[in-house]
Amino acid sequence: MPPTELETRVETNLKELASDLVARATRAGATAAECVVREGDEFSTLVRLGQVETLKESGSKSIGIRVFFGQRAASTYSSDFSKEGLDRMLKSALELAKITSEDPFGGIPEADQLGQLTGDLALYHEDVYSLPGPDRIDYARRAEKAALDFDPRIKNSDGGSFDAATGHKVLANSHGFVGEYKRSYCSVAAVPIAQTEAGAMQRDYWYSVARTLKKLDAPEQVGKIAAQRTLRRLGARKAKTAKVPIVFDPMVATSILEHIFEGINGDSVYRGASFLAGKLGEKIAGPNVTVIDDGTMPGGFGTSPFDGEGIPTRRTVVIENGVLKSYLLNTYTAKKLGLQTTANAARGLAGTPGIGPGNYFLQPGAKSPKELIGEIKEGLYVTEFLGSGANLVTGDYSRGASGLWISNGELTYPVEEITVAGNLKEMFFNINEIASDLEFRGSVAAPTFRIDGLTVGGE
Repeated sequence: MPPTELETRVETNLKELASDLVARATRAGATAAECVVREGDEFSTLVRLGQVETLKESGSKSIGIRVFFGQRAASTYSSDFSKEGLDRMLKSALELAKITSEDPFGGIPEADQLGQLTGDLALYHEDVYSLPGPDRIDYARRAEKAALDFDPRIKNSDGGSFDAATGHKVLANSHGFVGEYKRSYCSVAAVPIAQTEAGAMQRDYWYSVARTLKKLDAPEQVGKIAAQRTLRRLGARKAKTAKVPIVFDPMVATSILEHIFEGINGDSVYRGASFLAGKLGEKIAGPNVTVIDDGTMPGGFGTSPFDGEGIPTRRTVVIENGVLKSYLLNTYTAKKLGLQTTANAARGLAGTPGIGPGNYFLQPGAKSPKELIGEIKEGLYVTEFLGSGANLVTGDYSRGASGLWISNGELTYPVEEITVAGNLKEMFFNINEIASDLEFRGSVAAPTFRIDGLTVGGE
């Protein structure tokens, strides 16, 4: 649906506002400047045992500016869009920049690096805000009811929820770049609690998330899966301490992928705070491991036409057949490492841009999760991790976990209060099977996979 005249006017005004502030900064002597404007709407409701427990609806608008005097930089931000508020924000950024220390690697990207993807990236759908309030609440209520009705052992609930949000971002800088995009998002979730006759309780959850209501799973389906995941945890026991194959459910498989992301993040690389620093071109994982970061996928949760600095997003092969091909970088970390940015700048309203993933994923294999599990005589299927326990400098890894024990290729009984320990350097080499069930529920995604050589700590 084309934007209304009012919407077009608002968008134009935000772009003009950002460009105007950048122009004012350079007229005041700044050698470079960039401005970010964000606005958005959020809706969230939680229904517990059929009753509305929370209902939130909010709109926000904020603006930030970063200015440079040579190699000195400062940034400020505000949610006050009055003339006085914007004047104050710009004035304080200009004053601060003159007294900060110099950083030879600071600055905005070169003009020839800037640009944006064209065409519809399917990031924004008006329908996430099309439902009347009672229907949104009904989504949450239906998800919870489906979970509670599924089995008499589901005795309680931490609720069903429905969320929707839209966002609009504008970025302008002193090289004449002005870009904007809109995004939408909606989700439905259920968190049931099951109880045995002896009174032991377990909880689990399930959710569906999409850019458009059309792609959101039915609340009844979400509630049913949440109930099944919760029930399979009843009667959990400790496992014996052993070295066995471990299968990572997709919901926890992403955490291993995030450890790789932290290791190839330009910030940790240039600081020497990553065990993958200095490993470009080297084998760091098994030959079946290929990791890709792609900010260009239509409809993706990590997709955008340009990154946080105005550089067109792209597809970067991070690991190819086990070989480390690229770090993920913004302009600053690229300069520090003598490399080129990979268009992974991520930023808030103020401060130096950080580094964030596009759509960052482990390439799937050919086997189904059932086939992968079917090959294991004794092992552990991990469904949840507790706490964080990865040392990125040494690679040491130890985390509390719960899941299901695998016996003769079948998921047999639930286990809890165990630890999974090893070293990331070896773990990446020991990913020996990757399943075919890749599904994005956020910007980071991984299919089910199996790692050998880890220790399960139990009794």
